[in-house]
Amino acid sequence: MTEEDLRHLEDEGAETERKETRPSQALPWPLYRLAVEHSHETFLATYEGPIPPAAEPVPSPAFPIPEIQDLSASPEAGAAGSAEGLAAPDSPAGPPAAPEPTAESGAAASEAPTLRTLTVGTYVLVSTRYGRDLCRVMGLIRNPGYVSPDEIARIERIATAADLERKAQNAEKERHAFTVCQERIAVRRLPMKLVSAHYLLEEPKVLFFFTADSRVDFRELVKDLVSVFKMRIELRQIGVRDEARVIGGCGVCGRVLCCHGVTDKLVPVSIKMAKDQNLSLNSMKISGPCGRLLCCLAYEFGFYREARRSIPPEGARFQWDGVVFRVTEINVPAGKVRISGEDGRVLVVDAARFSQVDGRWALKDSPAR
Repeated sequence: MTEEDLRHLEDEGAETERKETRPSQALPWPLYRLAVEHSHETFLATYEGPIPPAAEPVPSPAFPIPEIQDLSASPEAGAAGSAEGLAAPDSPAGPPAAPEPTAESGAAASEAPTLRTLTVGTYVLVSTRYGRDLCRVMGLIRNPGYVSPDEIARIERIATAADLERKAQNAEKERHAFTVCQERIAVRRLPMKLVSAHYLLEEPKVLFFFTADSRVDFRELVKDLVSVFKMRIELRQIGVRDEARVIGGCGVCGRVLCCHGVTDKLVPVSIKMAKDQNLSLNSMKISGPCGRLLCCLAYEFGFYREARRSIPPEGARFQWDGVVFRVTEINVPAGKVRISGEDGRVLVVDAARFSQVDGRWALKDSPAR
């Protein structure tokens, strides 16, 4: 396979929007990760409304919470009082009497206060970048790292039984809308492939996702769809990697596609990542169903990149034992380097034996095999 053919498998750039991040100390808590089911995207959100008693109580996170600044002088009463104060902010709170320090009170002081949180799988109403819709709670973020507060949405409320019933009804409508849109695309002879259709819960709008090799003039198609559905129509052109994320499937490893079941953050993947990991450049082995390089090539690339900084590259020459040797093969996971000398010797040495002095590679004297 030629280098030019391999370049067609690369990404032109990151398809997932990136924003500047700031320290997470000012973030609200609890912080949840929500999933947009129709596009399989995820985002962070916070919720300050009432939660049913069946929700799961969890300990406070490791980072500071502005609402829990002072736990009072009493370890036991302070912890309980803080939890009650969060559940009912309007309740009066007075400074409790400080008990005599005991071993039991010291143990209680080390216990973090608990808050009631949304359970995994709960549907909530939130404003997404597509509109107000139901999203599913994937879990609680215990260590958010560095996240911009601007990226955090606010959950409006927990979905009701009526919301879930309407969601099921919309699923039936989406299948019909998908068929109608496909028929209109065929009639208009548009060079586009329809991927999915979705009805928003709280807005009179139908979303259609499609892929195309180039820009498509779908203005007449929108008019046709508006005349059929009598509501707002929005067509969004997505990339082939986004299509794989929406549809899902199995990769060459036999597991669910990473973009569909592991992470929705699409990062650029290049041929260099495959080369640095000594992987086969067979396109059938390093590309996914989307026709692009496997997302997992980027997972371990950072490790290989750091490890190769302390190892001479393939083709590097150095003198050792009075003979000029050349690096012919590098095995980063095993920490081994194969070298061949001008005298015909072929040796496998530990990568840790190499050092670089004044821009030149050298091999420490120790037994080799």
